[in-house]
Amino acid sequence: MLEKEKTGSADYDVLIVGAGPAGIFTALELVRKGSKKKIALLEKGVCIEKRRCPKTQTKECVHCKPDCHITTGFSGAGAFSDGKLSLSYEVGGDLPELIGEELAQETIDYTDGIYLAFGADPHVEGLQHNDKIKEIRRRAIQSGLKLVDCPIRHLGTEKAQEIYLKIENYLRENGVELLFSTACLDLLIEEGRCTGVTAAPSGKPQEARIITARSVIVATGRKGADWLERMCRAHQIAHEAGAVDIGVRVEVRDEVMEEVNNVLYESKLIGYPAPFGNKVRTFCQNPGGFVSQENYDNDLAVVNGHSYKEKKSGNTNLSILCSHKFAAPFDQPIEYAKKVGSLVNMLGDGHILVQRYGDILEGKRTWPKELGRSNVRPTLPDAVAGDISSAMPYRTMVNIMGFIEAVDHVVPGFASKETLLYAPEIKFYSNRVKMDKTFTTNIEDLYCLGDSSGWTRGLMMASAMGVLMARRLEQGE
Repeated sequence: MLEKEKTGSADYDVLIVGAGPAGIFTALELVRKGSKKKIALLEKGVCIEKRRCPKTQTKECVHCKPDCHITTGFSGAGAFSDGKLSLSYEVGGDLPELIGEELAQETIDYTDGIYLAFGADPHVEGLQHNDKIKEIRRRAIQSGLKLVDCPIRHLGTEKAQEIYLKIENYLRENGVELLFSTACLDLLIEEGRCTGVTAAPSGKPQEARIITARSVIVATGRKGADWLERMCRAHQIAHEAGAVDIGVRVEVRDEVMEEVNNVLYESKLIGYPAPFGNKVRTFCQNPGGFVSQENYDNDLAVVNGHSYKEKKSGNTNLSILCSHKFAAPFDQPIEYAKKVGSLVNMLGDGHILVQRYGDILEGKRTWPKELGRSNVRPTLPDAVAGDISSAMPYRTMVNIMGFIEAVDHVVPGFASKETLLYAPEIKFYSNRVKMDKTFTTNIEDLYCLGDSSGWTRGLMMASAMGVLMARRLEQGE
């Protein structure tokens, strides 16, 4: 029997599930505007000061239980990777389609001001060198690619942690209850209305209890996208299957990317290579960065990238993602992506696979000794040299390889034989919750935000969505 805690008619006025940027900024904006609501932030991971990846000492992933410290905990997965804020409404998902481009940009500018108030670097990348940007765009057009201009505020992995620690302390000091190491197991839906959740200490579902709230906000991020999809199916929350992004993380020497790194910091390129015409894009570029590993609940290992303010490698890494949009009757793109990732993990014995681009072209696997004599030395030390093409879908690989060849005309040397490809890189935000511009779903008092909702991709847009959610809650009184 579940035990229900009672503090009046509801335990909280606002219960936020997930302490990533969307959830954090919902609570933060409510507090900053002087809200009198009783607010709780429920997070299955730990507080930011306790987030530690043991891999820095062990040199290989030890599969932390009950949750990976890279993907869970206060500030979510994104802030623990490279900590980049995209300052244009054109980057970061489809929220502008829902609320309008003007409001999206206004909210991004406002939210950026909050980050600055908590100590973000005032320097913005990508605002200078207009003539050089034009030259890069000219080469992109010649290659059939689109260059998206987007100013970037780079927090840096370590500096992002400092900023979010300040925010965490601010919320705690202003009465927000932070419920760490607490997993949301289920939503409570009664007669078309969400009245709360069942939650338990992480890894201890037998200790579940009921928490009630007047408003429940689900902001579980990419880590919790599949959980939210299951909730949608179980409780008839209106949703639809979106595109799923599957790809690789590319690593090259800094010298290859020097012009783009200096002029743009992050080159956001989009293409639709023949013969399939799927959308392929670059994402999360890390000059002087490090390739990293993330683990999900079923021990699925996926690749990502970090970029620090102070600590630098001699390499640049970025992801190349291929979007797959499925038609009826198939409607489980997240499960499809997991299957692909699991197959790649199988070939790497549970590790990330790495392969030289030239070996893919020659139809052979990469051997460890070949990595050891290359100009590009892997920054992910426990990645396993192997054959990515034996596990990745044919359509995905053809799209990625066509895209790499196009990028080579923009960035000469990008398609070098020594260029490294790591797999799998998967972005879990393909389930899209149906809502209107006020974020109202078909379930009363239930709201879904951030990357898990399918409407945002990245730190800034998720944070901005949280700001708008807070305003919606205050105006709804």
